[in-house]
Amino acid sequence: MNTIQSTYATQDDGLSSALVFLLALGAGLAAASIYYSQPLLGVLGADLQTSAEAVGWVPTLTQLGYALGILLLAPLGDRYDRRRVIVVKAGLLGAALLLSSLAPTLGVLLVASLALGLVATLAQDIVPAAATLAPDARRGRVVGTVMTGLLLGILLSRVVSGFVAELWGWRAVFAAAAAVVLLLGLALWRALPRFTPTSRLPYGQLIASLLQLWRQYPELRRAALAQGLLSVAFSAFWSTLALMLHAAPYQLGTSAAGAFGLAGAAGALVAPLAGRYADRHGPARVSLIGAALTALSFAAMLFVPALSTGNALWLIGASTVGFDLGIQVSLIAHQTIVYGLNPAARSRLNAVLLACTFIGMSMGAALGNVLLAQAGWTGVTVLAVLAALGALVLRLRAPTQPSHA
Repeated sequence: MNTIQSTYATQDDGLSSALVFLLALGAGLAAASIYYSQPLLGVLGADLQTSAEAVGWVPTLTQLGYALGILLLAPLGDRYDRRRVIVVKAGLLGAALLLSSLAPTLGVLLVASLALGLVATLAQDIVPAAATLAPDARRGRVVGTVMTGLLLGILLSRVVSGFVAELWGWRAVFAAAAAVVLLLGLALWRALPRFTPTSRLPYGQLIASLLQLWRQYPELRRAALAQGLLSVAFSAFWSTLALMLHAAPYQLGTSAAGAFGLAGAAGALVAPLAGRYADRHGPARVSLIGAALTALSFAAMLFVPALSTGNALWLIGASTVGFDLGIQVSLIAHQTIVYGLNPAARSRLNAVLLACTFIGMSMGAALGNVLLAQAGWTGVTVLAVLAALGALVLRLRAPTQPSHA
């Protein structure tokens, strides 16, 4: 094991390029797990003989489970060896994905979806691990690189899910993902160094300290609320896209819905650049740019109902590039802000930020499905625009340099 670890951690700062790549891959595969279901909703409803509204609870419970997992499990990275936490979660995530692939009814799939969300927080143990191993001068760049993997995992998961389901069925998506995640856990166990815990608080006090951190740091509150609002918009779009494209006038299959992830993936490639810009000019400015781009991109989609089918699809694709880029840039900036507030509490600070993010995701999925049924695509788009504008207002009110107190 020591020989393998030395291969991955050879630089003076303890973070080699190979280890950064493995962490980025791990974050991407873990995060992808919570999005595989989104392009499958149309076929899931038919196969499990349930309504579109009922099957919409699959992504909603997954996002809710993720938010709960961030609050209840992610802080463990400050209390225990983060390497051990990562390996255990990888094993549990593989089991949850396997249960999803075998689910005979919607009820079992919903239980599996909630469990999957809880342990997919593995991704949010990997990102603080990278931030801890990185030196101060490279932290934004390293976090940006690992977040590139995470964000590509989120976006490309829809592409892979859609195409695999088209060829072999939706169960094959979850079965293959389970096998890959279990292999990932083995690789991380062999490559990661051990981490010294930064807190000795008992579990109850560790969780209670999340509220103390929320009260202590204004920039944590601002970053978490802004990213949560952006996530409402993000999830409302992606949780309803497959259902919208499955219906008239588009009547497209799972592969078409998943292919829109390719458009969004283009935005993820700029994540390291956003991290470098944040290192040089400050993450507050980067977060403001991201929120503004997100609001503009969703506003453009208000014109979709007035266009022909072909032109509408082109506009949706172009807007997807814009809003995914904006949301990803904002997330990297917000993580850079909170990681700098208190190095001894990075897992807990990240837990607060990401809990708000995925509470927003869960709200967006639930509200998006209701609005799609009641007000169509326009209702979903208006929700996304208003949420993004709320985040922009929060960032406009933020100081240029974050306060640490």
